[in-house]
Amino acid sequence: MLKETLVAMRDLPRLREISAILIRHGLGEFAQRLKLPKAMERATEWLRVPLPDPEEFIETPVRVRRAFEELGPTFIKFGQILSTRVDVFPPDWIAEFEKLQTDVPPLPLEVLQPWLFKLCQGDPHEVFAEFDYTPIGSASIAQVHRARLHDGTPVAVKVRRPGIAETIEADLRILSHLAYLVELEFPDTRRYQPGEMINQFAKSLRRELDLAAEARNMERFAQHFANDPVIVVPKVYWQHTHARMNVQDFIEGIPASKLEQADAAGLDRVTLAARGADAVLKMILLDGFFHADPHPGNVFFLPENRIVFIDFGMVGRLSPARRDELVDLLAALSRRNERGILEVLLEWTGSEAVDESQLHADIGEFLFQYDQVQLKDLNLSMLINDVMALMRDHSIMLPSDLSMLFKALITLEGFARQINPHFQMVEHLTPFVRKIILDRYTPSTLLEKGGRTVMELLGMVGGLPRDLSRLSKEIRRGKFRIDIDVKRLDHFGQQLDKSANRLTLGIVTGCLIIGSSIVMTVKAGPMLFGLPLLGFLGFVVAFFNSLWLMASIWRSGKDL
Repeated sequence: MLKETLVAMRDLPRLREISAILIRHGLGEFAQRLKLPKAMERATEWLRVPLPDPEEFIETPVRVRRAFEELGPTFIKFGQILSTRVDVFPPDWIAEFEKLQTDVPPLPLEVLQPWLFKLCQGDPHEVFAEFDYTPIGSASIAQVHRARLHDGTPVAVKVRRPGIAETIEADLRILSHLAYLVELEFPDTRRYQPGEMINQFAKSLRRELDLAAEARNMERFAQHFANDPVIVVPKVYWQHTHARMNVQDFIEGIPASKLEQADAAGLDRVTLAARGADAVLKMILLDGFFHADPHPGNVFFLPENRIVFIDFGMVGRLSPARRDELVDLLAALSRRNERGILEVLLEWTGSEAVDESQLHADIGEFLFQYDQVQLKDLNLSMLINDVMALMRDHSIMLPSDLSMLFKALITLEGFARQINPHFQMVEHLTPFVRKIILDRYTPSTLLEKGGRTVMELLGMVGGLPRDLSRLSKEIRRGKFRIDIDVKRLDHFGQQLDKSANRLTLGIVTGCLIIGSSIVMTVKAGPMLFGLPLLGFLGFVVAFFNSLWLMASIWRSGKDL
């Protein structure tokens, strides 16, 4: 607790700002429960925070979204990540989080020019023959400029904002502290692991801050689609690319949001939707490395119905085991296989206890709703949302790598239907699922799995005598122990420690009073005000100890 408190004190001005914003949006009770700085009690005096109009009813998800927008880029990004947690939040919360957009003005020229000098390690015109200081895109973390290299190549230059890394790191420390407080004050949230959620978010945001990491992602995607002539990934110019600046090909294309321009250029919407969906599904199911935000702003169209993907800051990765689980779930859903769905969901529960019989019954009820729906008419987004609702009802936490995936699938289906209203995601998903399932049973795959299993078995058998010998030695030495992890035992221990400290202080205070009373009867030694000095000091210390003890007890009672 001391560590978290010191971290919080380091960022106290920002905590006060957060407290004020929460109050302004009618979320003061939440901040009070978290025991944020005394700004909560004195915010109207210190910060002159206008309180919300009690007659103006605004739903809580809307107030939280508005508060996140005012809190700045870190919280906006966090809200965007929360919009992927369809297993945690109901649809009305997800809808509000999806509205979070970063509206950031571009850097002023007097700030941009010296910053560009620093990024280029000298005069930018030694790197670029032309550089347009008016950005073509401006976001919370970076902004993009059009430029031209000395060989005439048009490039897009992505520049990280100065000081943004320090600001985000401070906000991440605060979010980590708030997650700790949320777990303590709202026990029902512990099953959602807010601390782990913040850790995953911090890793993702730090990767997004590293523009060189984004460039490496681009190169990986380019390799995966090297033999696909219809999918284009911009080339990276590594001689000018580093963590704070990314230089890549500037590709003139039609934004996917301007469908009327695509129609005027003679592009085929049906083909565009099919190729875009197939590309993302290949990333997910075959490559295990996918663009996590395939919305219209990150896609451009080229002649001959080719597709360009940009902005690879937010990506997801699926391990082979996780892909197999996903495929098993999709296959079970398509076949209405209750047992198959149950086994996958139980695998995702981890160590959490789940009422298996009730879950099985709810899965049967869920599948009954789709009993008369043809596979070709299945709405994947609705299906995923229904599965997530089922998981929420049973407190099943979706693995972090899958939350981003399901959000990407929902975004992809919505985007593809904007291009082609008759688009059916399941029709494109089925061939990939079938291929993966068939590949599991090829002779080479079975031989590889069999060999791996045999080697693991031999390793386990070979290490068994050593493990048994070590175990027997520990038993003989009396060192054999069993560790039992009781959730939130640390919090209980802290409360017990506080109680023991108060009890000890009370005993010490009582001893001081008794001892000082005895000393007062002895007229010897140094005197003060006609009283024995040691006895007088003993009463003074006991008095202040009593005041502290009463104040501590009063505060603890107030916190309950």
